[in-house]
Amino acid sequence: MPAKDLGTKYVCFKCSTKFYDMKKPDPLCPKCGADQRESPALKPPSEGRRGRLSSIPKVIEPIEPEEPAAEAEEELAEFEDEEAEAPAEEEEDI
Repeated sequence: MPAKDLGTKYVCFKCSTKFYDMKKPDPLCPKCGADQRESPALKPPSEGRRGRLSSIPKVIEPIEPEEPAAEAEEELAEFEDEEAEAPAEEEEDI
């Protein structure tokens, strides 16, 4: 059964001691004397940092490959030239 007449229960953020504030206005740790209102867990997050889920999605535009297409056409032209020369060579052997 919780002791309601002892005040609010705290766990010190510096030394991890569990204690009640005894309904005093300043919640001070009896072991190390740290003021629990200065806890880093109670500070609001800074505005410069966003959460993982609240980030703005980045739009990534696809890059159209123009140069590789030109190289492919050159390779096709060379391949066609080789095919045209190959049958001519075979006829000469006959």
